[in-house]
Amino acid sequence: MALPILNTQTFELNIPSTDEKIKYRPFLVKEEKILLQAQEGTGDEVTDAILQIVDNCTFGKINVDQLPSFDIEYIFLKIRSKSVGEKVKLNLPFPGDEDVKVPTEVNLAKIIVEMDDDHTNEVSLTDTVKVIMKYPTVKTFQGMDLTKFTANDTIALTANCIHQIVDGVETYEANDLSDKEIREFLENLTQAQFTAIQKFFASMPKLTHEVKITHPKTKKKGIVKLQGLRSFF
Repeated sequence: MALPILNTQTFELNIPSTDEKIKYRPFLVKEEKILLQAQEGTGDEVTDAILQIVDNCTFGKINVDQLPSFDIEYIFLKIRSKSVGEKVKLNLPFPGDEDVKVPTEVNLAKIIVEMDDDHTNEVSLTDTVKVIMKYPTVKTFQGMDLTKFTANDTIALTANCIHQIVDGVETYEANDLSDKEIREFLENLTQAQFTAIQKFFASMPKLTHEVKITHPKTKKKGIVKLQGLRSFF
């Protein structure tokens, strides 16, 4: 006789980049096991585990490899909040006195994806040439050490996020160009033109939350801005 399989409650959320409504469920023991095992390995293994958990818990209804990284971070955080509780305890460094860690409770239900009203994926380089950008996915960052981001990493990330290059009436699809062609295009930009492209990344939507904390000794007030998924672990 087969053992019973318990029903799991489902919830709804809106994907930040598209506002599409999807259903999701909390992760189960099997998914928690995947995450715990991954945390003992490399950063790329953690990334793969997060993608697998998001895919499982959204019933395979979204393409986790194609969604922007901030969408995946937001969805995973919502899944986690329904799985282990909405409130997490973090030890946050006090601004200007980072050696002092302040125990702080953060409500995951209040975490949002912050949108910049001036953000655009179209970057004009000259009067006739512009690039159309696409958001990085979680996979885009695999193999990169974000704590030691090099000039080569910046060029590689930028190249991966070019969707089209428009030159007057001609439009070049990045998928039709070689990595070498795109890299040479970027390396032949002026510093001002390359900086203009980087504004796309600086202003793109981000998982963020501001937390007010108090220095345990001086009682001075401070604000810590949490940004990105790893800030909430």
